Amino acid sequence: MDPQAPVGAAVRLCRSCRRGFAACLVAAAVSPAFAGDRYALIVSGASGGAEYARKYDAWRTSFEKTLREKFAYPDDHVIVLAEEEQGAVKRATRENVRAALNQLRRRATNDDVVLVLLVGHGTADGDDAKFNLVGPDLSAGEWAGLVRPIAGRLVFVNATGGSFPFLHQMAGRGRIVLTATDSAAQQFETLFPEFFVKAFDDPGADLDKDGMVSIWEAFSYASRGVKNRFEERGQLATERPMLDDTGDGVGREADTPGADGAVAQATYLQPDAPVMVAGDPELTGLLRRRAVLEAQVERLKETKPQLTPGEYDAQLESLLLELARIDRQIRAKS
Repeated sequence: MDPQAPVGAAVRLCRSCRRGFAACLVAAAVSPAFAGDRYALIVSGASGGAEYARKYDAWRTSFEKTLREKFAYPDDHVIVLAEEEQGAVKRATRENVRAALNQLRRRATNDDVVLVLLVGHGTADGDDAKFNLVGPDLSAGEWAGLVRPIAGRLVFVNATGGSFPFLHQMAGRGRIVLTATDSAAQQFETLFPEFFVKAFDDPGADLDKDGMVSIWEAFSYASRGVKNRFEERGQLATERPMLDDTGDGVGREADTPGADGAVAQATYLQPDAPVMVAGDPELTGLLRRRAVLEAQVERLKETKPQLTPGEYDAQLESLLLELARIDRQIRAKS
């Protein structure tokens, strides 16, 4: 929104949203980032051999380094489970998975982003699948039950073979679910985790050149990497990554049209830059309030299909009016 626009302009802008919501977002200068904390649970399960163990450890430690060092996640915001216990890394057992997800349930709020990344082996049998842990496994349905109470936006990435049934089991409102395969029959060793992990440390993954890699951009980057690797080897692809963020459990591939993708495009693992103005706590508070309102507009966009036109317009008008008021206060102090 033009910083000089009066409050009345916000109402006219809102009414125009009946003709085009995308234009309203551009005019309102809404930030796509989610305003809140970021948490991550990284699980590399039973390897089944030294070669696999080295590969999974490399992917896990690389991704953990990106979160801690590049994205500055606090130590207590990253939980790591692996085949072997070492230091703060606990064993990837069913009990430790449950404890980790209970910890995230207690800590995460509605404004937070929570990532769960599974790296290792998986098995599938029809509509159900399992991720291979150390000891007894957890099925897709059990994972779904464990993450259900976690607030915030859940990004669930099962990067294993046989992961496709997780797409349907984990799908839900406010969730982004990625699987390495588009069929339960695809139970071969996967390439997807290699490229997904690499995406957050490769400028080439940043398609819109905004300095951040969204979940959609990471998914697209990893999908291209998988496809290119099979083509380089002259092999028939045995994995086709899928993404669902509408909650219908259908999903789509990166290069095929479909309803999914809008939420993933607006979701980032990289935290928002802290909003703070030295020596002016009131202005800092106004800027933070504006960031929260912008995130609420983004969430409203995602829930539009579940609302009547009247409900949608009324909620959007209320948010834009408050944004206009906050902008006027910010201008007065700037």
